Amino acid sequence: MADLELFDDSGVHTVLCVVAHPDDMEYGGSAAVARWTRRGATVSYLLLTAGEAGIRDRDPSDVGPLRRGEQEAACRAVGVTDLRVLDLPDGTLQYGLDLRRRIARVIREVRPDTMATIDWSVEAGWGLNQADHRVAGMAALDALRDADNPWVFRELLEDEGLEAWGAERLLVTGAQPDHAIELSEEDITAAVESLRCHEQYLAALDGHPDPHEMITGMIEGAGRAAGVDHALGVRVFPL
Repeated sequence: MADLELFDDSGVHTVLCVVAHPDDMEYGGSAAVARWTRRGATVSYLLLTAGEAGIRDRDPSDVGPLRRGEQEAACRAVGVTDLRVLDLPDGTLQYGLDLRRRIARVIREVRPDTMATIDWSVEAGWGLNQADHRVAGMAALDALRDADNPWVFRELLEDEGLEAWGAERLLVTGAQPDHAIELSEEDITAAVESLRCHEQYLAALDGHPDPHEMITGMIEGAGRAAGVDHALGVRVFPL
């Protein structure tokens, strides 16, 4: 990892995080969320699916509510009170205008200055990326532009009264970082707890690392690259 510039998040006040599944924000991103909510920012989570196909030996009708409940607990751990789930089919998320419209609607409702999503590359830092992750990241990116264009999805304004809104920046977790968000011990503790909240899901994954070891390993590496004790590496796109 190259040396990383510290990200100035003093202008982060309203954040919308768009991800595919419950637990997607908990692999590092929730540490930054804990930092922001502790400083008074408002953070909303938009999950495109409930993650119902995530446990191989349990029926999706049982897993969906289970994972939603685990995500609600994870949100509480980092100070998030606005959790929205679109309940689109897990594992077969499809990129297209309907998905972009749904995300753009929430962007116009929340009116964030900052949006966060996950890496949409085919090959992520940990290996081959999952299909829903790729779709979620690309749809979030495109919906950002859609939400800011008054001539795209005009029905959002004409039928729902949602005026165009442009965020100031997009942050991408899991991608090759070019910035780092400095974290405190309090942020780290909250992030570890948020990942632990996905107890039954993690128990169903063979060989999943201990949440404390996993989170601290991630943030110590980014911290070294940024010249601080602890940090989250992110890719920053000014808009």
